[in-house]
Amino acid sequence: MELLYGPIRDYAWGSRSAIAMLQGRPVPSAGPEAELWLGAHPGAPASVDRAGLRTSLCDLVRDEPGRWLGQRVSDRFGSRLPFLLKVLAADAPLSLQAHPDAEQARAGYAAEAGRPPEERNYSDPHHKPELLVALTAFEALCGFRDPTESGAALAAFGVPALAPVVAALRAGPAGLRTAVRTLLGWPLAERDELLASVVASSADGPDAELARRLAVAYPGDPGVLVALLLHHLRLAPGEAIWMPAGNLHAYLSGCGVEIMAASDNVLRGGLTPKRVDVDELLRVLRFEVLDDPVRTAEPVGPGVDCWPVPVEDFALHRVRVGAAVPSVTLPLPGPRVVLCGAGSVTVDDGAGALTLASGQAAIGTADGEPLRISGDGEAYVATTGLR
Repeated sequence: MELLYGPIRDYAWGSRSAIAMLQGRPVPSAGPEAELWLGAHPGAPASVDRAGLRTSLCDLVRDEPGRWLGQRVSDRFGSRLPFLLKVLAADAPLSLQAHPDAEQARAGYAAEAGRPPEERNYSDPHHKPELLVALTAFEALCGFRDPTESGAALAAFGVPALAPVVAALRAGPAGLRTAVRTLLGWPLAERDELLASVVASSADGPDAELARRLAVAYPGDPGVLVALLLHHLRLAPGEAIWMPAGNLHAYLSGCGVEIMAASDNVLRGGLTPKRVDVDELLRVLRFEVLDDPVRTAEPVGPGVDCWPVPVEDFALHRVRVGAAVPSVTLPLPGPRVVLCGAGSVTVDDGAGALTLASGQAAIGTADGEPLRISGDGEAYVATTGLR
């Protein structure tokens, strides 16, 4: 095993405490720290030490795919690590967004060839399903809820201009596309007035509170009302949300471990000053009710659990070792990235043992022996979903 050094992305919505506390650094940090990236994505690759110099994991995987990925992973995904492990820490809401499926990503990337980056929706030809496991209390929006509930929430504001949207939602799932298109296509000159009417209404309850809170952060943004069409979730530590392709979602606050297919394709739908391509978002979205977006951990052995997802790009296991379970052996093939989430754990892949403190990560080659994890702490192990 080798220490893996991940870059921290300083997006404005990031926390100045969560990642710093995880890594045992002074709080508050000098600026917002939104995401710790532990993978080989070219946008912000992690690195390992080589003769005192930091070497990009992208370069290592590209130059020695057999060693770092193994033949089966290379045959399936090419010379790239197919997953990206992150720690995400949000102090402010992220944008409403969705990600394409594999076919949509390939077609969209090809269709935009030659466009300048600022006019592109697709940065690569890959899909981006995601799983997020809460490390702290975590608040999120995820997946369309029952449209009749959404319609009632919007009707409660008593804003006459919203009547066509309410009518569409009362038609059930068949009206979701019309409702989203109407809200995101709201005339620019009328958006401030619409949101001001919503904020000034006498409506109360969780939906009204959420709308007012989001409107403060994103005044005049119709995404504030699109947010009310989604499940509003509050996760306890250890609970997870699964976000398949076409699922509209947004993180609002909290810290979690996130694993995803290694892509940066994002179609935004509001709660952002960035570009929103309404037509392309509507093409990607799945206008169906997501019945149960929350995933609970499933035990797979003493001290080990996971959150099964129906993709081959990634899998995530949580290991807890201590007095009750001194050590765990995981016979996971392929590339393996290990993040210590609490305490201290020792990770041994047969080629060498490494002790990780909270917030540290390691990577092992694909030809290593089954992972043996011991110590007194918690670890998250990222691998592919190939078995």
